[in-house]
Amino acid sequence: MAVTIKSAREIELMRESGRLLGIVHDELGKAIRPGISTKDIDKLGEELIRSFDCIPNFLNYHGYPASICVSVNEEVVHGIPRADHILKEGDIVSLDAGLIYKGYHSDAARTYAVGEISPEAGKLIEVTKQSFFEGIRMAKAGYHLYDISNAVASYVTAHGYGIVRDLVGHGIGTKLHEDPQIPNFAQNRKGLRLQPGMTLAVEPMINMGTGDVVWLDDKWTVVTADGAYSAHYENTILITEGEPEILTLPE
Repeated sequence: MAVTIKSAREIELMRESGRLLGIVHDELGKAIRPGISTKDIDKLGEELIRSFDCIPNFLNYHGYPASICVSVNEEVVHGIPRADHILKEGDIVSLDAGLIYKGYHSDAARTYAVGEISPEAGKLIEVTKQSFFEGIRMAKAGYHLYDISNAVASYVTAHGYGIVRDLVGHGIGTKLHEDPQIPNFAQNRKGLRLQPGMTLAVEPMINMGTGDVVWLDDKWTVVTADGAYSAHYENTILITEGEPEILTLPE
């Protein structure tokens, strides 16, 4: 496993890549409302990314046909935007987006409420988001990779939710997906020792029911096997000498 340690210059480029993606997510979040199509969200996201002279890293990645993954309700990840898929009151929608700035990738995801949602759906979104923050409390130099996994899993299972096991977080840098893989479920091993200069995309994908998922016929869209709602929260982070730095949250 070759995990890249970023130089000071590379870290600055990763910071800017992450900062710009954070702005993209903030703007997309403001656009979420009943009546907007998932294709409209994708179009806005691509326009925002290109307005920063950046490249949408998801577009055509292994053939993925859009710039923003837009996943609604029981769709976990990789939902393909469509003009005829209209968001409605009570939906939840997960947006997974990334960009390339001067050769360096950033990756982040958020789940949003569409208008008024049920308390149950709201709790799922909040627990998923908080599980990320529980995980990165362990994202420190000298700790081990699976300390992150175990912290996420412990928090989520205490709330009775299912953790997606078929998809995991990952390293990130000059490639969108680098080593190491970062599971969100409990591990018996320690995993590699974390070092300053590692950049990681930590991304819990949490289901209201079981953690089981299936792929639709489009070969991309991943949905919960039981039809229950799913939420997703992700940031690109930097391992430092102290607390981890979240690169994809705007200042």
